[in-house]
Amino acid sequence: MQRRRAFGGWTAAAWVLAPLGLTLLVGTIVYTLGTYRMATVMGGSMSPTYRQGDRLFIERIDASEIRRGDVLLIDAPEHTRLGPLLRRVIGVGGDHVTGEGNRVSVNGRPVSEPYVTDSGENPAVGPYEVTVPDGRLFLLGDHRDNSNDSRFHLGEQSGSVAASGVRGRVVEDWTAPAALGGLGIVLTLAGLGSCVAGRRARRSLPPAPPWPVA
Repeated sequence: MQRRRAFGGWTAAAWVLAPLGLTLLVGTIVYTLGTYRMATVMGGSMSPTYRQGDRLFIERIDASEIRRGDVLLIDAPEHTRLGPLLRRVIGVGGDHVTGEGNRVSVNGRPVSEPYVTDSGENPAVGPYEVTVPDGRLFLLGDHRDNSNDSRFHLGEQSGSVAASGVRGRVVEDWTAPAALGGLGIVLTLAGLGSCVAGRRARRSLPPAPPWPVA
């Protein structure tokens, strides 16, 4: 009797865990492929935050999800036609942005930028003061001495670029999808293990008594 119960328990566990794990694993893969992409840093404009050769996870977003401080992969033909840029959002539509050296203020409030390590003594960049047009973004690189950004295009829409050109936002923490995928693998393996254990329990069952024959 105990062997039959063990066989039934293993079989039930296999039927629950394996489908659940496969569903979670496949769902995570589909979600990840639909939401994220990989990108390689090709220049030094975001150093030291992101260095040339770094591989980044990019989350697909639309213009309504952009926030100040986000690092975006964005098409910016206003600045270059060589391909998408990796830049940090300093101001969004309607923001009043002022800057001198590496000191930047948005709507009268200084922006804390611990990621900027340049000296701020770049003779090619003077003080600036702009209002970002609606639907556009004021972008700067973290390596201010080596970045073709909004400061150098102030005569064109206040140096801004169209928010519609965003391809995605850099994701700093992608442990949640990885954890869900890992859980799916664990549950699937547990289900397969239960199936194997159930088969072994079945083989160890005593043979059924013969049917009585009149």
